[in-house]
Amino acid sequence: MTDEDRLIRCLGANSDILAEAGTFAPPPSSYRKLIRDTLQEAQHGGLSSEVREVLLDSFLEDDSADRIVLSNPGFFGTPKMAASSGVFYGAADQRLRTLDRIFHKDQLELFLAIRNPATFLPAIFQHTPFKTFPEFLRGSDPAGFRWSEMIARIRTACPDLPITVWCNEDTPLIWAEVVRELAGLDPTRRFKGEFTLLSEIMTQAGMKRFQAYLKSHPDMSETQKRRVIAAFLDKFADEEAIEEELDIPGWTEEFIQHLSDIYDDDVLEIQRIPGVTLITP
Repeated sequence: MTDEDRLIRCLGANSDILAEAGTFAPPPSSYRKLIRDTLQEAQHGGLSSEVREVLLDSFLEDDSADRIVLSNPGFFGTPKMAASSGVFYGAADQRLRTLDRIFHKDQLELFLAIRNPATFLPAIFQHTPFKTFPEFLRGSDPAGFRWSEMIARIRTACPDLPITVWCNEDTPLIWAEVVRELAGLDPTRRFKGEFTLLSEIMTQAGMKRFQAYLKSHPDMSETQKRRVIAAFLDKFADEEAIEEELDIPGWTEEFIQHLSDIYDDDVLEIQRIPGVTLITP
């Protein structure tokens, strides 16, 4: 419930640029089901010694790639598994530990977008078979969920795993950095779709002015670009595109703000976890 595969599509559209950096982003259809089935088999029958080679052969076109980017919004579990027993994705650490065993010869990295529980929980609930929100939460307090708890579990399970995190709410401002970090590109490398997310939440008139401003200021640093993006969004944001309606019985504006405040504090807690890099505007 964050980028809806925009990141992996963006990488696919820039395969030529990625290849120059030794990076390959295979189409998700070539590995998502296969990796899911492999993880399920590992739970019951263990892992064969050839599993890594079998997986790589299924989606790797040649052996020249130094970096492979795999993406799956359901890797930690299905929507109905997203929030149970008061924690986000209770199987996340176990699944990553298994993946680490499969690719023990390689250096794994985790890139993860998180989202305000005030909007994430209602959004993910819509994709579950549960009829009521309390049934989905199974009695858990929505104010008790913490992304930091999940990331700490992952850190314990995979102590050497580098983790990069960003807030979905910040993505339009940091999109270019996220793409470059994920793909292993140079910090100033231009690519197709650099402002894709921005165009979805800014008016057409605003985007035209923004593009014109970029052309007239070609030497801006990434920090300066972010300031310009923030300024244009302040003036030309498409309110309908960024507004989210929450219709959960019993959730008042005060309670939603309470969840948002908890989220802000939780992000600060994530920054304190060793081995975690937080991308911020």
